[in-house]
Amino acid sequence: MRLFAAIPLPLGLRDRLEMLQSGLPEGRPVPPENFHVTLGFFDECDRHLAEDIHAALSVIRGPAPALMFDGLGIFGDGRPRVLYAALRPDPALTRLRDKVLTAARGAGLNLRRERYVPHVTLARFPAGTGRGPRLERWLAERAGFAHGPVAVSDFALFRSDLGSGGAVYTELARYPLAA
Repeated sequence: MRLFAAIPLPLGLRDRLEMLQSGLPEGRPVPPENFHVTLGFFDECDRHLAEDIHAALSVIRGPAPALMFDGLGIFGDGRPRVLYAALRPDPALTRLRDKVLTAARGAGLNLRRERYVPHVTLARFPAGTGRGPRLERWLAERAGFAHGPVAVSDFALFRSDLGSGGAVYTELARYPLAA
């Protein structure tokens, strides 16, 4: 099973982000029930590794981050792949991500080291999509997007099942954080 750790978003914030998607001229919007802030992607794991990851994540403690949204962005530059709502850097969020990755490595995962860009994915673009004038206009109209702070009380372990209609995420466990 494909696993990842993430911060689930409260319903009111999911509604706000769904409204932000309206009128998107290109791409496939992410369903609101799939909105989250990824802390670590663990890829394919068997049941035993999943249990070890769960045990490692369950002992994480620390201050809860506050999510502050600040603008939109696109991964992929001239060939967009993902449209996202950007999060302001937050030391508590970075520490939480570091703890999640350390826990996963301690459970036996060999994770790639990569730059962390905290965000919520709003849409995915098919290969070959360009940044045309309609998409640029849509982005310009929403350039001032800001929201927050959004209090976070926990993070979760999710399973991702890929299908023809996109990914379906199932929450497997939730882990509380300090207020």
